[in-house]
Amino acid sequence: MRKENIVRKFSLVKLLLISAFLIFSAAPVLANEGQLPKVGVSEDGLHVQKWFHDSFLDLREDLAEAKAKGKRLVIMWEQKGCPYCKRTHEVNLRIPRIVKFITDNFVVIQLNLWGDKEVTDFDGEVTTEKKLSQKWAVRFTPTIQFFAEDLKDIGKKDSRTAEVMRIPGYFKPFHFYFLFKYVKSNAYKTEPNFQRWLGEEGDKLAAKGLDIQKQLWADELLFEE
Repeated sequence: MRKENIVRKFSLVKLLLISAFLIFSAAPVLANEGQLPKVGVSEDGLHVQKWFHDSFLDLREDLAEAKAKGKRLVIMWEQKGCPYCKRTHEVNLRIPRIVKFITDNFVVIQLNLWGDKEVTDFDGEVTTEKKLSQKWAVRFTPTIQFFAEDLKDIGKKDSRTAEVMRIPGYFKPFHFYFLFKYVKSNAYKTEPNFQRWLGEEGDKLAAKGLDIQKQLWADELLFEE
């Protein structure tokens, strides 16, 4: 591989890695043309998306239902007053392409980090949201967990073994979108390093003329596929 190509790939991956953990910006969210409307907040302080799965919180049943629909199960942990959760809903989840990709391919359940709702874990244990978050070592919000497609692949494993991907904190739209694509395409099975995989995807888009650095900081998706 030519030296300039090596440098370019390294620089791109470095940019991606840095931007993946961007500190939340206090700047106001500016409305972009074509955005979905803002959503409300429930009594427990969590943002309400009408497409979130209305679940009895038996995760075994939710996993089976997702599989029957040809989708993957996702759990999104939030808490009242979480600025990163707010930004996820006010930026990422107002982008139609992102929401369409998620709803077409995933069943999303929202759980409260400090909640008292009864939840049945994959292993059959009946517990509460708060205790489940402790059991699964979920300490930050938002945290998004992606799970295997079949209960037999989870069994009685703990969540860190059963999950195929975990997103801690807020990711900008570019990373957020491609994280869902990474899981949907099962790319994690052949390339366990998300940043390396994303670097390759970014190179493909850059080859088509996309300004990657501009996209990394954007509150919208600037490319077509």
